[in-house]
Amino acid sequence: MSSYAVPETELRIRATRAGGPGGQHVNKASTRIEVVWNVVASPSLTDVQRARLLAALAARLDGRGRLRVVSDASRSQRRNLETAVERLRETVRRALHVPKPRKRTRPPKAAVERRLETKKRRATRKQERRTPPDD
Repeated sequence: MSSYAVPETELRIRATRAGGPGGQHVNKASTRIEVVWNVVASPSLTDVQRARLLAALAARLDGRGRLRVVSDASRSQRRNLETAVERLRETVRRALHVPKPRKRTRPPKAAVERRLETKKRRATRKQERRTPPDD
């Protein structure tokens, strides 16, 4: 399940003007990239994958079930596109990851005995520090 790859044909890419450093260049070039992927309408997802993504990414999805990733770190549109697509794919990969179920284990008998013996020694030491009661 975690080997799913988001098809590039399902991504909607939009370039807009970015703020920040860049001088006059920033006022002319649309280097900020916004990548949007519709999780709800994606035909390449199975129902199990869609349910897992909707649950894991609930806080990141908009009202229509779209995942939006924006990148404006670079002054290069191409670099921002690569960064945004990679971040979207990484987000989806992490959301689809099924954690391995935890196996319940018991501590070894020797470890339990060591812990109890240490507790007894500590309790005895503290009891010896107490002042004897007045008679």
